[in-house]
Amino acid sequence: MTAAQVHETISEETVRQISDELGEPDWLLETRLDALDALSELEMPDVIRTPGRDWTNLDALDYESFVDPLNAAEEKDQVGPEDAEVLPFAEAVEEREELLKEHFGSVVDPQENYLTALSTALFSTGTVVYVPRNVDAEDVTIRTTQNSQSLFNYTLVVTEQSSSVTILERQDTGEDVDGDRYYSGIVEVAAGENSHVQYGSLQDLDQETYNYTLKRGDADDYATVNWIEGNLGSRLTKSSVETELNGEGSETKTVGAFFGHGDQHFDVAARVWHNTAHTTADLVTRGVLDDEARSVYEGVQDVGRDAWDTNSYQRENTLMLSDESEADASPKLIINNHDTEASHSATVGQIDEEDMFYMTSRGVDDLTARNMLVEGFFVPVLEEVEVEELREDLQTRIAERLRT
Repeated sequence: MTAAQVHETISEETVRQISDELGEPDWLLETRLDALDALSELEMPDVIRTPGRDWTNLDALDYESFVDPLNAAEEKDQVGPEDAEVLPFAEAVEEREELLKEHFGSVVDPQENYLTALSTALFSTGTVVYVPRNVDAEDVTIRTTQNSQSLFNYTLVVTEQSSSVTILERQDTGEDVDGDRYYSGIVEVAAGENSHVQYGSLQDLDQETYNYTLKRGDADDYATVNWIEGNLGSRLTKSSVETELNGEGSETKTVGAFFGHGDQHFDVAARVWHNTAHTTADLVTRGVLDDEARSVYEGVQDVGRDAWDTNSYQRENTLMLSDESEADASPKLIINNHDTEASHSATVGQIDEEDMFYMTSRGVDDLTARNMLVEGFFVPVLEEVEVEELREDLQTRIAERLRT
């Protein structure tokens, strides 16, 4: 399926109707139409290639049958404390237009690739979180249940100076939706000076859904943007969590976990750009694969010429429970400043036979021993999850997956 073929199924009339129903100003409509016009020229997001193989083939998906934006349906909960603003996108258009005008598309370029442009042209739902100066906002919850064949979701988080926010996002699928589906989510985080953003996400879409998500943060001076990324659902997930450390003394941490079974496919990436001095990053990901599940991981630490006194660390481990599962990992260090302390590592392997022997020799049956080892494998990542509710959700879903 080529980009031109997909483009032909989406009309300017469709984009105008979506924009009109949301009551959008002309500048936002023009942004959508520009993204629509760019589709025929844009490439799919980059995927990892090894000799003779593309690990993820996004071009092969039948987008023409997935994309039905005018019939989008969902259930959405958007809850936050009184001293922060948590607005459905249509309300934000009316009440916070200047905020949107300043920040929409400022972190994620709407025309960065084919799928970001598709999302920009067609998104019909979303959330805007605004945290004023010196406000500590806890317990912001965004839950999206997809009840249609396709759903395009947009989230914008803006924190002013010396504020903080903790956001817990979930995506799942309604019970009455049949057939293949497509979910797209774009998240932009603009973290102001000395602010702190913690964004946790649990993707639990059903296994008939193809999922594309791009989350990116821009951290100002002494700001912190932390991500927790849990991927358990979908048939195919292409997910990237990224931070641009543009402010002096800014920090980021990405904690990722995935668990695939059946024929699930996870293409996950964690990326950080150190663009100025005294910045710190820590990327930690662990995944488990069973049956014929596949995963590919890319981690990028990019240290710029002006990024003096950089600290950047990356660790990724994948555990395969069956001979039919497949995994690959590509950690990358790009260092252009000698005043840098950085490391990266990645491992792919199966359960240690000595560990299994130790447990079974003490009366533990094979299945229980395997499950205990898997739960133990996730512990180092779960210990990094500071949001208790999300940590408990991940533990529960991992335990449920082991029992199936």
